Amino acid sequence: MTQTIKASDVRSNWSQLLNKVFSGEIEVVVEKSGIPVAAIVSTQDYQKLQQIKQKRDFALISEIRSAFKDQTPEQIEKGVQESIQAARTENKRASS
Repeated sequence: MTQTIKASDVRSNWSQLLNKVFSGEIEVVVEKSGIPVAAIVSTQDYQKLQQIKQKRDFALISEIRSAFKDQTPEQIEKGVQESIQAARTENKRASS
């Protein structure tokens, strides 16, 4: 179960909240001025999240490799430099 708790209440009840999170009773969303700013989850859930992120990162790298598989490193570098220059030109126009 997920509970949303004000940051000030989290500070006041830190030890109890950690015990409940550790035992798997709750997950906590911490709010500051009504805005969610953090979450407190068990280390087991955190490790699962890290695995998901790592799989997503590998999938993204594989997708990028596939998109550029027929280009030489020099062609890729040239494209990167052209994109950087185009972005800088656009930023200059936008700030003028």
